[in-house]
Amino acid sequence: MIISYKKLWKLLIDMDMMKKDLQKQAGISWATMTKMSKGEIVSTEVLMKVCQVLHCNVGDIVDFIEKPISDAEENKGEQSVLD
Repeated sequence: MIISYKKLWKLLIDMDMMKKDLQKQAGISWATMTKMSKGEIVSTEVLMKVCQVLHCNVGDIVDFIEKPISDAEENKGEQSVLD
């Protein structure tokens, strides 16, 4: 699965808030904001802080998207029954 913060960025636009404002108000590091901008995983504590500032729930700021598994990834680390 991959994580998407598109809902968060849209919410910030709707609230006329910049990322740096959220970062300061939530008390999170700029490195954490960068991780979210890159679609990387952050702690639930960070998500809770963001939700507290924006007065929302986690589902309002993130989506978990099913990532299709390629054949190579699916068989990675597995041995074929015929081997």
